[in-house]
Amino acid sequence: MNIGVFSGSFNPIHTGHLILASYIVEFTEIDEVWFLVSPRSPMKPEKELLDEHIRMEMTKLALAGYARLKADNFEFTLPKPSYTVNTLEALQNKYPEHDFTLIIGGDNWNMFESWWEYNRILENFKIKVYPRLGYHIAIPAKLKDKVEALDSPVIEISSTFIRKNIAEGKDVRAFLPDGVYGYILEKGLYKAR
Repeated sequence: MNIGVFSGSFNPIHTGHLILASYIVEFTEIDEVWFLVSPRSPMKPEKELLDEHIRMEMTKLALAGYARLKADNFEFTLPKPSYTVNTLEALQNKYPEHDFTLIIGGDNWNMFESWWEYNRILENFKIKVYPRLGYHIAIPAKLKDKVEALDSPVIEISSTFIRKNIAEGKDVRAFLPDGVYGYILEKGLYKAR
């Protein structure tokens, strides 16, 4: 199968993530999108993150009922922080029957050359880049067989926006899957400290 790897902190997962992943499985050759919850990203401060098991539970709740979208804790077993090249290579070793494609946003594509061992990713994996408001996606001709710019909807919902507004007491249920919103309320997550 062709597996899309959507790795992130998902702090919390929101409807924008679901819209993007649904677009990918319906309008590209990708058979499934695996949401890999990152315990710790080298790009983000650790203090902002909820415990990875809580973020994993929210991701599972969000994806319930989506047959082709899977929540996965694969990165929990890898050294921290989670470097994408290590994750992709470990996935390929564990699941040699699958082909893995990295899914990233235009913001990350524009800084991709600053990623650790980014050339190893380009040599061994395909990449699908989804549009982000304010970021131009330029793909050099030599990478056209490996990297594809998606014509997916631009959804500008961010986890930062959701966390900030929950802390301010705003009702953000429209931006979150029902199960995730209920879980956040039940556990009192993201409240102002």
